[in-house]
Amino acid sequence: MLQQTPVNRVIPLWNEWMARWPTPQALAAAPKSDVIKAWGGLGYPRRALRLHESAKVIATTHNNQIPNNREDLLALPGVGDYTAAAIQAFAYGEPTLVLDINIRRFFSRYFDGVENPTSAPSLVERRLRYELIPNKDGDIWAAATMEFGALICTARTPLCDQCPLQKSCAWVEAGSPKSDPMKKQATFAGSDRQCRGVVMAYLRSNPKATKTKLTSLWHDATQVAKALETLTADGLIETTGRSYCLAN
Repeated sequence: MLQQTPVNRVIPLWNEWMARWPTPQALAAAPKSDVIKAWGGLGYPRRALRLHESAKVIATTHNNQIPNNREDLLALPGVGDYTAAAIQAFAYGEPTLVLDINIRRFFSRYFDGVENPTSAPSLVERRLRYELIPNKDGDIWAAATMEFGALICTARTPLCDQCPLQKSCAWVEAGSPKSDPMKKQATFAGSDRQCRGVVMAYLRSNPKATKTKLTSLWHDATQVAKALETLTADGLIETTGRSYCLAN
């Protein structure tokens, strides 16, 4: 499972990012390698590339303003239903359907009496949840339900005894029945994803490195070769002769 970046680390990084690239136009003009370096350990590095690509579209097509309608948002590189809805809610206060796993779990228990939601929301789930959204303060609704799921109606040890909705919760009323065990994600330690992260971390700190050097950073040369191949295919790194560096 991808480890979450602590909030006390995210906020300084966000401030640094915004000071460096305060507008989509500024980010669009930045070299790709600088964006990848600044992204650091915030998550999958491909997201940094999609953000960079989106900034270019916003700067050239939307007059340097992030669009607030669903169609234009979905047309941006890397933006799907969840991201589009989150932007509309948190940036513009629109009453949109933001469905992260915390919100889905809270609604699944409270309304449906089921411990865990399905792996992905169905059309029926989307329709039913959309009916819950208030006509105004979409950002407050989205933030409140998200925080409720993250802090009270948690995945493993929900704080039902502290929950103000306990008496009207369908799941509690049903005796808090267990759902089928959720499919476990592959272990991160020793995985191809971790190997890719090691390669990226080294290249963020060093202008270039030979394959021999990068191979020495990991216990499995086959995994390193695969990491170099996939990172190159993803456009995150490039090779110049016998060395590798972040994509420019």
